[in-house]
Amino acid sequence: MIKSNIDKATGFEKRFENINTVVFENSKTASIAVAQEIAALIRTKQELQENCILGLATGSSPKGLYAELVRMHKEEGLSFKNVITFNLDEYYPMEPDSINSYVRFMKELLLDQVDISPENYNIPDGTLSKEEIQEYCANYEEKIEALGGIDLQILGIGGNGHIGFNESGSLQNSKTRLVALDHITRVAASKDFSGLTNTPRTAITLGVKKIMEAKQVILMAWGEGKSNIVKESAEGTVTNLIPASFLQEHNNAVFVLDQEAASKLTRINTPWLVEKITWTDKLTRKAVLRMALDLKKPILRLTDADYIENGMSDLLADLGPAYNININIFNKLQHTITGWPGGKPNAD
Repeated sequence: MIKSNIDKATGFEKRFENINTVVFENSKTASIAVAQEIAALIRTKQELQENCILGLATGSSPKGLYAELVRMHKEEGLSFKNVITFNLDEYYPMEPDSINSYVRFMKELLLDQVDISPENYNIPDGTLSKEEIQEYCANYEEKIEALGGIDLQILGIGGNGHIGFNESGSLQNSKTRLVALDHITRVAASKDFSGLTNTPRTAITLGVKKIMEAKQVILMAWGEGKSNIVKESAEGTVTNLIPASFLQEHNNAVFVLDQEAASKLTRINTPWLVEKITWTDKLTRKAVLRMALDLKKPILRLTDADYIENGMSDLLADLGPAYNININIFNKLQHTITGWPGGKPNAD
């Protein structure tokens, strides 16, 4: 089980979340924790003389994970001889030696750095003719099934909630297939392809069904840019518009997050809605400003009813009535405003 030294939230405090979430101080400590989980699984399988079937992802999120696994191999003797891997996806068309191919990505960051046998790693083939893709995808899934399924699947998450290249609108029973890439996905990738016009429009991806059949799923997300989609995926309803939300229905899935990616979760962004808190000046200012913006009301016009209806009755009881809180926050904000942004002339 993945645990964090800084995330001690109880189940009650996580009650707005429909999937297990674990928050780390930063992506490095989170990546180390995930690597330890994978290493423990590999070693357990070695003791049982069994293969360890891993589903792997690409992109920026797993880079730290792969670096830590390579370190563990070189410094701690972690062997990958019993590991068989299946990558989620590959751009199409794509030559394996292309600078942007996921074959090259995986070999440089992990596969060529450890003792895994070349016949034991599998990455979708971006060189196929379109006529060959359907049969190839069926065989890819059959190979996974013949090995007993994926033991642990690593995922990132796209800005639109995609997992693998299962874009918005993908069905929960979708199979491995050729897909058209969403404009959001292509824009995010365009910097790697020197512009949007050079960015592939299609890709081969493992289907949602096979991801959901994995015995364990770990989704990793770093940075404030992922915070909104993380909140929607973890706290919203299950919908094919956000494929990552399907993981709410998996019995052994977890979102591993850094503090920035977790920043919009209710228990972190609005903790007063989750539990009784100590109202510091900073937290009070944040809560009042947020409420004023949400209600589209000036701070000085907020009422007792506004505080009560927005989950801040404790604040009202401690520091109220509303008029007193409003004046206090307004005055503090007013003192941060200057007519001389560059400094008052001759102030020295």
